[in-house]
Amino acid sequence: MALINYSAKEITFKIVYYGPAMSGKTTNLRFIYDRLPEELKGKFTSIATQDERTLFFDFLPLDLGTIKGFSIKLSLYTVPGQAIYSLTRKTILRATDGIIFVADSQKQIFEKNIESLKDMIENMKEYGLNLENTPIILQYNKRDLNDIVSVEDLNNSLNFNSFPYLEAVAIQGIGVMEALKLISKLVVRKIT
Repeated sequence: MALINYSAKEITFKIVYYGPAMSGKTTNLRFIYDRLPEELKGKFTSIATQDERTLFFDFLPLDLGTIKGFSIKLSLYTVPGQAIYSLTRKTILRATDGIIFVADSQKQIFEKNIESLKDMIENMKEYGLNLENTPIILQYNKRDLNDIVSVEDLNNSLNFNSFPYLEAVAIQGIGVMEALKLISKLVVRKIT
């Protein structure tokens, strides 16, 4: 949950990008990092394999200004989508304030989206997080590709809780900043 440092007058929110392997979680963070002014961002930390797949997590701290005299900071994390890193995914999800679930729109990945969402929900339960109190948005990524699932079918399978959702092409930056702004508003609204 939000980390409040009263002596430094800072509130830090943890946002986690969750989803199946290669869905675009790291691409989202890289786009954000490349677009933000230097004074707003910290160091981008990424642990990846030779083929650019995240092994553990990506981390990007951001400074969003102040609210009621407190500096607002975001720490953005991604989880590895590969099945063998289930413990890492669960650990990164701990004490999260908000989640952007990055779904891959490709038809051949459809079932992996469902599996990943179920995995996220199970991991949330272990930490006492629930769907009603945790800000979650769905980002339907890779909308520029040819063989994709319709938004209606994605919503029917993934959006059982009426989460806010948006379409994206993270590699082009489409929907990336919009998702970040939306989840930021939702997590900040919880404490103001």
